[in-house]
Amino acid sequence: MQALVDWWESLGPWQTPLRVLFIIVVCVLIRIVLQFVIRRTVRSIVSGVKKKQGVDDTQALVATPLAAVRVVQRTRTLGGVLSSAVTTVIVIVGSLLIITTISPDAAGAFSLITAAIGAGLGFGAQNIVKDVLNGLFMVIEDQLGVGDVVDLGPATGVVEAVGIRITDIRDVNGTLWHVRNGEIVRVGNLSQGWARAIIDLAVPYESDIDEVEALILTTALDMAAEPKWKRLIMEKPELWGIESISAEAVVVRLVVKTRTSAKDEVARELRLRLKRALDAAGVKLPALNSIVLSGFEGAGSIRGARPPKTAQLPVVDKPKAPRAPKADS
Repeated sequence: MQALVDWWESLGPWQTPLRVLFIIVVCVLIRIVLQFVIRRTVRSIVSGVKKKQGVDDTQALVATPLAAVRVVQRTRTLGGVLSSAVTTVIVIVGSLLIITTISPDAAGAFSLITAAIGAGLGFGAQNIVKDVLNGLFMVIEDQLGVGDVVDLGPATGVVEAVGIRITDIRDVNGTLWHVRNGEIVRVGNLSQGWARAIIDLAVPYESDIDEVEALILTTALDMAAEPKWKRLIMEKPELWGIESISAEAVVVRLVVKTRTSAKDEVARELRLRLKRALDAAGVKLPALNSIVLSGFEGAGSIRGARPPKTAQLPVVDKPKAPRAPKADS
């Protein structure tokens, strides 16, 4: 032990650079170990959910209960936030240790540095604090997760990463948006719970609306009964009726409650089937000049606060059995 002390003292001016190098190496090793633990934990939880649900691909979880999907998405999101937090803390602590190693007298000046940092946080760095706190609350409250389709106002798309300060959103055009967490004032999550495919179909004004509505609803119900679509459609399709009337057409609205990831797929297939059914029935859609169909954006009214349920089937009274004649006493 004494030999090691003598060797260390013999280094002279090389002691400070070696201390700095040692601090850097230790910080790097600690970061590698913690990142490995975080990744291993995330991978273990995700693999456990997949194994429990009997799937190999994360995308296949869309057909499983919503809780399984949220566990995977929230775990990956928390893993990303923890990775960013670990890196930030290690860099700050390592920097402070390096400063005190190079200049031991700097420890006494930390009180002044702390006061300066506090003033900076109150003025210049308040946006950074806002970003960090907002990002943490969004993850803790499960407002969004990696893989969710969200509308954040500044950008709409798929969440690719949630950092401690920045959230990365990939839109439909492939553009990667880096949105500061502090600038997010609302989160519209299109991947939680369920979705609703809304189809506004314009039919000629002179058409028999009852027949057209029956044809539309029958086509949708037949599609919902098929095994391929049954797992994606959560409730029976509903015909909400006439949405608007003009001299050119009558707009009929059909809605289908689906899994969040299947809304567009179900809507496209249903439009194709409705087109074929109307062609077979000889119903030609009018050329619209003054009607603008808004589809999803036009779903402003959903019949109250709670989502509407499929209407109950009418109850048909069974004919009463004729009474037996009373015997003469």
